Amino acid sequence: MHIVTGGAGFIGSNLVAALCARGDEVVVVDRLRQGVKWRNLAKHQIAGIITPDDLPGFLAKAPPVKTLFHMGAISATTETDGDLVAATNIALPQMLWDWCAEAGVPFIYASSAATYGDGSQGFEDDLRAEALAKLRPLNLYGWSKLAFDRRVAQMLARGHRRPPHWAGLRFFNVYGPNEHHKGRMASVVLHKFKQIMAGDPATLFASDRPGIADGDQKRDFVHVNDCVAAMLWLARNPQAAGLYNIGSGQARSFLDLTRAIYAALGRNADIRFIPMPDDLRGKYQYFTEARMDRLRGAGFDHPPNSVEDGVRSYVRDVLMNAEDPYA
Repeated sequence: MHIVTGGAGFIGSNLVAALCARGDEVVVVDRLRQGVKWRNLAKHQIAGIITPDDLPGFLAKAPPVKTLFHMGAISATTETDGDLVAATNIALPQMLWDWCAEAGVPFIYASSAATYGDGSQGFEDDLRAEALAKLRPLNLYGWSKLAFDRRVAQMLARGHRRPPHWAGLRFFNVYGPNEHHKGRMASVVLHKFKQIMAGDPATLFASDRPGIADGDQKRDFVHVNDCVAAMLWLARNPQAAGLYNIGSGQARSFLDLTRAIYAALGRNADIRFIPMPDDLRGKYQYFTEARMDRLRGAGFDHPPNSVEDGVRSYVRDVLMNAEDPYA
């Protein structure tokens, strides 16, 4: 049995799909609430679903867990409730780390490229305390993810008990199936697809930084299938413990991404620029690019999707299926 927290969410549900496809038993930990998150799981035979509140009691029964994948988090970069974020993104993974250490269960958790802030300190997935201390996230979410990375480094340095295998994953800009429930926090691909299909031009944020042209803000866009491939590889390679970037390894502009959507639809691009929202000013990453040397050096050799290939498959194979745009 595998446990996937956040298993009805975006990255988590794609991991659940891959585990179920190979015949594994998967228990999902998540809250479905009143929205469409249940559809992320509808095509897959899961062993059960429990709420985060019920997770401690479930773990107390010592279930036979092969791997605990912790994908659950408050991931909105605009969230301002510090107590809620700290409880969910710091205290909960600490509890799960301790349980895995005691039970002898491998632990793979989601960190984030938001830990890198504006990128001025680079994008090196370095777990040394001095490297982590230099990072300056731009928002509460990024701080919470960095706080747990720093706690992991501290526990390792002090010789605390650890899971038999562990990995922290700094996901970059992930796109792909099963993100409809994310609303404003869904990928640019989904938002621009909806605009275009509604007959409107695709809008991108204008640059508010000198020397960076409108639409030339760059991110490391990575298809969710590439993230899943990395997680599955890490789960079966216990020698590769550590903190790792998960991206394509190449920064591409928002213009590149949006043009790829138009190309997938067979349409001429019509792109307009709008002002940066006030709540994102000063908190918006203008450049991210995953350094993949560490994970590649550990032996992971999965070739990432290019923006063009990944967007094409997402648009044509999933989003164009209007009645059931889920994987």
